[in-house]
Amino acid sequence: MTGTNPATPSIDGAALLDEVEAFHRRFNVFPTEAAYVAVTLWDAHAHLIDAFDGTARLAFLSPEPGSGKSRALEIVETLTPRAATTVNASANALFRLVEAEEGTPTLLFDEIDTVFGPKAGGNEEVRGFLNSGYRRGAKSLRCVGDGSNQSTEWFSSYCAVAMAGLGSLPDTILTRSVIIRMRKKAPNEKAEPYRRRVHEKQGHALRDRLAEWATTVHDQVAEAWPEMPEGVSDRPADVWEPLLAVADAAGGQWPERARAACVELIKAAQEGDEASLGVRLLTDLRDRVFCGADRMPTAAILEVLLGLDDAPWADMDDDGKPLTARRLSKLLSQYVRPDNTPIKPRSVRIGSGTPKGYYAEDLADAWARYCPPPPGKSATAATAATPQVNGGESVAEAPEQSRHTSAETDTRPLRVVG
Repeated sequence: MTGTNPATPSIDGAALLDEVEAFHRRFNVFPTEAAYVAVTLWDAHAHLIDAFDGTARLAFLSPEPGSGKSRALEIVETLTPRAATTVNASANALFRLVEAEEGTPTLLFDEIDTVFGPKAGGNEEVRGFLNSGYRRGAKSLRCVGDGSNQSTEWFSSYCAVAMAGLGSLPDTILTRSVIIRMRKKAPNEKAEPYRRRVHEKQGHALRDRLAEWATTVHDQVAEAWPEMPEGVSDRPADVWEPLLAVADAAGGQWPERARAACVELIKAAQEGDEASLGVRLLTDLRDRVFCGADRMPTAAILEVLLGLDDAPWADMDDDGKPLTARRLSKLLSQYVRPDNTPIKPRSVRIGSGTPKGYYAEDLADAWARYCPPPPGKSATAATAATPQVNGGESVAEAPEQSRHTSAETDTRPLRVVG
């Protein structure tokens, strides 16, 4: 793909994105205005996939069927390049599709809960494909050949992926996704019926114009370093960088709308995030058990935790068993004290007795690192509370510098639309 050709007529990118958004509004009822902005930018970014270092996943999720997720994918399908919709595909088929000579596909995964849901055993290779393919240059080593005549080849998994499904997704996917939480239409919310024979052609016409516009801004987008809204860094910034670059290239009101949508959807994703069991335990210990006390015996901790009506501790497993002292110790031992040793129960002097229990000073470092800010306190205040050791040196490690302040270590039948 090349830069602007002097003979190519100028294309109004902002007006084109307006049309794409209007097309979505005809058939999709999204929960917020920010969702329309994000999905429109995602459609356009798929046409510029090779200009970016990474791609944002797009996840349409809902707690119940009939919330418009599949219809959202249908509209995205008409607007994106080399769209391939799948419900059940092998990892080998997906790798072959990405490597096809026709070019990088836009992969649309419906019923993604069948891959990541509780009954989705045997899909680890597909998980690996989706986990790795958000980053340009990501490759997986596969065996190819027949019988004993085998060799190994590297296959790319980098492509734009949109997903739709019930429930949630693993954190490795959610943190790389723009999340649209769909819901059933209210009685006063109407959408135009989608008729593939008629409306697919209209979507394809917009798709082709997006492709033409993409050729004129490709070099500009490839060299862009879009300014992030205040407070957006690390993984969320990586997710939104390509979408903001598209908005800046389009101009008009899109740069402002894109950044407002970025902030709104990141905040919604964080508020809707279910913390891991360990983080939930640490937070409950800080805010509902210790509550300023410097030590607590294990028996007292369990008594408080098991009495919390809105917590999982009284019913930990499928068999309904409650949290035990042994399980408590195992969960907390994943985290460390300020001296970098695992958190373990210690003798706690209570009156004349010394039962086993836990000390707030042992938990304080984990509280500061993993828990959300305490009620009524800012994130800055919580960070400042990190324990100090070794003559005043903070135990907090300096974050690894990257494009957006810090970065985590990366983990590692089809309908094709022409």
